[in-house]
Amino acid sequence: MRQASAPPALTTLILITATSVVTLNMIVPSLTNIARDLDADYALVSLALGGYLAVTAAVQLSVGPLADRIGRRPVLLVALAVFTLASLGCAMAQNVWMLLAFRMLQAAVVSGYVLSLAIVRDTNEGSDAARLLGRISMAMALAPMLGPMLGSVLDAAFGWRMIFVLYAVAGAGLLCLAWADVGETIRPSAKPGERRLSTLLSKPVFWSYALCTAFSTGAFYIFLAGAPLIATAVFGIGTAELGMFVGSITAGFIAGAWLAGRLAGRYSSATIMLMGRIFACLGLAAGLILVAMGELSPLLYFGSTIFVGLGNGMTMPNSNAGAMSVQPRLAGSAAGITGALTVLGGALLTTGTGLALSGQPSPMLLLGLMLLASFMGLLAAVAAIRLSKSVPSGQPA
Repeated sequence: MRQASAPPALTTLILITATSVVTLNMIVPSLTNIARDLDADYALVSLALGGYLAVTAAVQLSVGPLADRIGRRPVLLVALAVFTLASLGCAMAQNVWMLLAFRMLQAAVVSGYVLSLAIVRDTNEGSDAARLLGRISMAMALAPMLGPMLGSVLDAAFGWRMIFVLYAVAGAGLLCLAWADVGETIRPSAKPGERRLSTLLSKPVFWSYALCTAFSTGAFYIFLAGAPLIATAVFGIGTAELGMFVGSITAGFIAGAWLAGRLAGRYSSATIMLMGRIFACLGLAAGLILVAMGELSPLLYFGSTIFVGLGNGMTMPNSNAGAMSVQPRLAGSAAGITGALTVLGGALLTTGTGLALSGQPSPMLLLGLMLLASFMGLLAAVAAIRLSKSVPSGQPA
């Protein structure tokens, strides 16, 4: 294994992370055309989203421990190579089964997200790590917004296969960039026990940080599942305005991540994480009070949900940094487990939200569900802080 080297450029990590995120939803506008061209049922083709998301959870669970064992660089390079070849396979698919098989292999690219977080933690400490993770988080927020727009343009101009060609080109470019810029950042461990996954899984403080991330993101997933229905059924918002209102929470996230970066160094990571949870809960509580008083308007309603985005932008870089700091030699495992927990939790929460709102769409119920998830994130943040303080100085949390 190569010795630890200078950290890669932040731009490299941002590009790798953004590609791993945008790969999920760029094909959304093309699902109908794919089903028609491959003579397949739409529900089967939609596995390119749902099935892909499930596979990414499994990839995150496995790639983190693997990278902790053999190193960040080889795992990242292999993952990008698999993604590139799988993208070419999707572009040339002649039937839906071939498409889905290669699509599942594309999930290897999510390794880039996990390893980018681990590399930041390998090369930075405390508030510096949280600040850089905040910048990466901003790219994660923008990528899902831009993906479907770019996908629809490519589909209209060249057909859906061009989307996968673009994936392949991006993968090949990132592979070359990673080969040149990403050295091995994991350091040799002096204590064999520091590399045992059981040492991480047995730490309550790790699970507190991980659950803080999962519940915080869960409030966002609840919003995505219920906000479009509330916007159309309750407020009568048309398609043209829907994107603006639903996208407002993402704008809040970007603002929160920027604010977290500005506060880093002046306040501890734990304080900023806690501030984010408090902002999210207070904003939603204010929204519930206004709705209960009869003040029901789109601006006030979606104004309260923006605080979830703001709070998450402040919380997640710091909760992720905290989870990876519990056992620094296992930062890859911590990032992978946290990511998988977040994806699986999001799947359950979106399904539950859809069922809860399927009868009579209730604005208060949606805010209540979001507040419950945000409050659980607050409890997890408080637990993480208390558990961290109980660890003797100089020892891993």
